[in-house]
Amino acid sequence: MASRTSGKGTQRTAGPSKQRAGAPGGAAKKPAAKAAARKPPAKKTAAKKAPPRKAPAKRAPAKKAPPPPAPSPTGGIVRLVRACGRACGAVFRGMGRGAKNLDEAHRRDGLGLLLLGLALVVAAGTWSNLSGPVGDLVELLVTGAFGRLDLVVPILLAGIAIRLIRHPEQPEANGRIVIGLSALVIGVLGQVAIACGSPGRDNAVGVRDAGGYVGWAVSKPLIFTLGQMLAVALLVLLTVFGLLVVTATPVNAIPQRLRALGARLGVLETEPEADWADDEEEWEERPARRPRRAVAAEAGEPDEREAEAPAERRRPRKEQAPPAVARPKDAVDVAAEAAAALDGAVLHGVQPSPLIAGLSSSISGERRGSGEGGIPSGAVPPARAAQPPVDGPPSVPDFTKVPPEPDGALPARAEQLQLAGDITYSLPSLDLLSRGGPGKTRSAANDAIVAALTNVFQEFKVDAAVTGFTRGPTVTRYEVELGPAVKVEKITALAKNIAYAVASPDVRIISPIPGKSAVGIEIPNTDREMVNLGDVLRLADAAGDEHPMLVALGKDVEGGYVMANMAKMPHLLVAGATGSGKSSCINCLITSVMVRATPEDVRMVLVDPKRVELTAYEGIPHLITPIITNPKRAAEALQWVVREMDLRYDDLAAYGYRHIDDFNEAVRGGKVKPPEGSERELAPYPYLLVIVDELADLMMVAPRDVEDAIVRITQLARAAGIHLVLATQRPSVDVVTGLIKANVPSRLAFATSSLADSRVILDQPGAEKLIGKGDGLFLPMGANKPVRMQGAFVTEAEVAAVVQHCKDQMAPVFRDDVTVGGRQKKEIDEDIGDDLDLLCQAAELVVSTQFGSTSMLQRKLRVGFAKAGRLMDLMESRHIVGPSEGSKARDVLVKPDELDGVLGVIRGEASG
Repeated sequence: MASRTSGKGTQRTAGPSKQRAGAPGGAAKKPAAKAAARKPPAKKTAAKKAPPRKAPAKRAPAKKAPPPPAPSPTGGIVRLVRACGRACGAVFRGMGRGAKNLDEAHRRDGLGLLLLGLALVVAAGTWSNLSGPVGDLVELLVTGAFGRLDLVVPILLAGIAIRLIRHPEQPEANGRIVIGLSALVIGVLGQVAIACGSPGRDNAVGVRDAGGYVGWAVSKPLIFTLGQMLAVALLVLLTVFGLLVVTATPVNAIPQRLRALGARLGVLETEPEADWADDEEEWEERPARRPRRAVAAEAGEPDEREAEAPAERRRPRKEQAPPAVARPKDAVDVAAEAAAALDGAVLHGVQPSPLIAGLSSSISGERRGSGEGGIPSGAVPPARAAQPPVDGPPSVPDFTKVPPEPDGALPARAEQLQLAGDITYSLPSLDLLSRGGPGKTRSAANDAIVAALTNVFQEFKVDAAVTGFTRGPTVTRYEVELGPAVKVEKITALAKNIAYAVASPDVRIISPIPGKSAVGIEIPNTDREMVNLGDVLRLADAAGDEHPMLVALGKDVEGGYVMANMAKMPHLLVAGATGSGKSSCINCLITSVMVRATPEDVRMVLVDPKRVELTAYEGIPHLITPIITNPKRAAEALQWVVREMDLRYDDLAAYGYRHIDDFNEAVRGGKVKPPEGSERELAPYPYLLVIVDELADLMMVAPRDVEDAIVRITQLARAAGIHLVLATQRPSVDVVTGLIKANVPSRLAFATSSLADSRVILDQPGAEKLIGKGDGLFLPMGANKPVRMQGAFVTEAEVAAVVQHCKDQMAPVFRDDVTVGGRQKKEIDEDIGDDLDLLCQAAELVVSTQFGSTSMLQRKLRVGFAKAGRLMDLMESRHIVGPSEGSKARDVLVKPDELDGVLGVIRGEASG
C-alpha cells in the first residue's frame, strides 16, 4: 500500500505523509500539503492506523482526464447560428442608439409615416382581397380582432398619423387620445358582438362577422356575470366616455359645447348673460375646482377682502347682475386662463401669444397696484368672458426672447475691402460657421418647477407667486413677485428648501432682478442647449454694427444673444477653473475678430505660455508677431506694447487729437499731414488686441515687469486703441493683484472652485455656483450686477476653416522689435546671464556719481560682496571703470553724458 501511494501524489513528502495519514479526529481530513508542513505532530502519531483514509488515494482517479468527446456535426451549425444572432443584435442595438440621437421632430415624423404606411397595408387587406402572406396576416390579426369594424381600422390609423404630423406641438394630448380611442373601440365592439348574437369562440366565422375576438372578450364576461341588458348599458357608458375623452369635453361642459355648436350652425342664438349665470351656478356648486389666483396669498392667512369675497359672489341667480360687477376678482382670471388654454399655452406647453401674455401681465399688475384688489368692470371683453372655465393651475407666461432672424443677405461691408498697396482682402463668410437649431421652448419640466416653487411658498406661509420665467440655454430664471409687506429675505432664506424641492443643488437667487420689481430664481435645465458662434454673429445687431472690435460672447438667461465691443470695455479679465469654458471663450474672441476685421483694422499679439491652446492661429495675417510661448518673451512683448502706446500718444499730442479713432478719421480724410521736410507717411493706426491666455504663468516668471506693463497699458492705452484680454485659471490675489483689478473694469467669470476666487474676479459671490461648460457671469464696465450667460462655442473644424481662409488672402507681416532676439542677445546672455538689470543699474549708479566702489554697490543695490565684485568686473570688461588699485576706488572712464550709449551697448542695442 505504501509503495503504491508514494509514486505520484506523495513523492515529495513520502515519509512524513505516510506517518501523518493516521492522525485522529479531523486531522485526517486536511489536505496533504498542510499535513506535510507540520512535521513534529506527524512523528507523535506515526503508530496510528491510516491507509484506509488516505487523501491521495481518493484524488488518484480524479487526475485521469476524461477522453475528449467526439466532434458533433451539429456543433458548428449551433455556433454559426449564435454568431449570426449576436451580429444581428449588435446591428439592431446600433440602430437603436442612432435612433436615440435622432432629432425628436424626425422621430415623430417617422412614427407618423410608419402609421400611415401601416394604414395603407391594412386598407389593402380589408377593403380589397390582398393575396399573399401579408393579406393572410391582415385577415388573421385585424379582421380576427375587430370583426366587422376592420374597415374602420385604416381610417383610425391614418387619422392618428395625420395628427402626429400636423400637430407636433401637442405631445401631451397623445396619451389622452390613445385612452379615448381604446375605450371607444372596446365599447363599440362589445355592442356589435351582443347585437350579432354573441357567437361562441368555437364559431370562428361568426366571431369575425360580429365584433371580433375583442368584442367577444369584452361582451362574454359581462353577459355571464351581469346579463345582457346591464352589459349593453355599461358598454354604452364606456363608448360615451371614450368619445368625451377623445374630444376633450368634460361632462359639465357638454351643454356649453352643444350651445356653441348650435350657435355655429345657426340653430341657436348666443346669450352671454345666460352663459354667465350658468357659469356662476357652476362656480357655486364646485368651489374646489375654481382656478387659483395668480398671487399666491392663499399660502398665508387670508385677509378681510379674501374672507368677504365668497360671500359677495354667492348671490341668487335671479339678480342677473353684470359679470364684472358680480365677480370683481376672479372673472378676469377665468377669462384669461380660458383664452390661454385655447391659445395652447397651458394644455400643450407652448409659449402663449403676445395678446394673452400682455393680458396676464396687465391683470397681475393691476391687481397688485389696486388698493382693493379689484379691476375695472369694463376690463373683460364679452368674447373672452363667454369662454368656459379651465381646470388646473393658472398659466405662467414665458418671457423668453425670440432671437430675430436676419432678413435677406448680410450687408456688403464684409465682402471686399481694399487694403493699402492695392491688396483686395475678402473677409471669411459666415457660412463657414455652423448654424444651431431654434431655442428650446417651454416644456412640462418648467410647469413642474413652477408648481414646486408655489408649493414651497405655501408650506412656509410666504405671500409670493411665480409670475413668469425666461428660459436660457443653461438655466431658467423664474420671476417671483412678493406680496405687500413681505421681506425679500424670506425668499433668500428658503434657498436650500427650494433646492430640495426642485432636486437641484445649483440654485441661484437674484434679489432683485435688475430693472424689475421681482426676485429671480435660476435653476439649471435638465436639457442644456449649445450656443454656436455663428448664430451670435448672425444677429441683426451684429450684422448692422460695422465696428471691427465687436466680439461674440454667448446667450443670456433671457434668450438674447450677448455681444460686446472690446473698444468700449476697454479691457477684459477672463477667469475660471479648468474645464469651465475659458479656452472656448478665447477662441470665440479671436474667431470673431478674424471674421469681422481685416489686418488693417485689428492687429493681435497672442501670448500662450501653455504652447498648445493658440497654435491653431499660427500664421494668420492679423498677428503682429509670432505666437509668444516663452514667458520672458511675453514680458518683453508687453514692454513693447507700452512703447507703442507712448508713440501713439506722441502723435495724438502733436496733432491735437484725444482718441485714435479721431486721428484715423483725419488721416483717411487728408486733414493731417506730416511736417515739411519729413519723410514719414502717415497711416491709420490699427487697433491692437493683446490676449494673454495664462496670466498666472507670467506672474510666476517675471511678476514685477509683467504687472508694471499691464498696469501702464490698462491705465493709458484706451485712447490709443490698445486693448488687453487677460485669462487665468488661478484667480488668486497674487495673480490678479489689486492694481490689475482696479484698471480692468470688465470681468467674465466662469465656474470657480471656491467663494474666494469668485470674490477676486467679480468682487461678489456667484461664480462658485455656476455649473461649468461655458456657464458664466459677465460683468461689463458700468454694470452693478453680472449677467448670467452661456458662452458661445466654436469647433476646431470651424476655426481651421476661418484660419485657412485668412491665410489664403494674405501673408502675415511681423514686427522685428516686439521681442528682443538675435546674435547680440545671445552674446550678452552668455556673458551677463540673468544680471542684465543689475548691471544696468550699477553702470548708471557708477557713471552718474563718478565713483566706482564695490562697497557702494553693496549698499545701494543691496547685493552681496560676491555679486558686487562680479558687477564691477563686468563693467571693467566693458571699459566703464578702470582696473583695481587695492583699497582705492576705481577710476570711472565714462562721462555722464555718455550714459545712454553705454546702457545701449550693455543691452545689445548698439550692434556693429
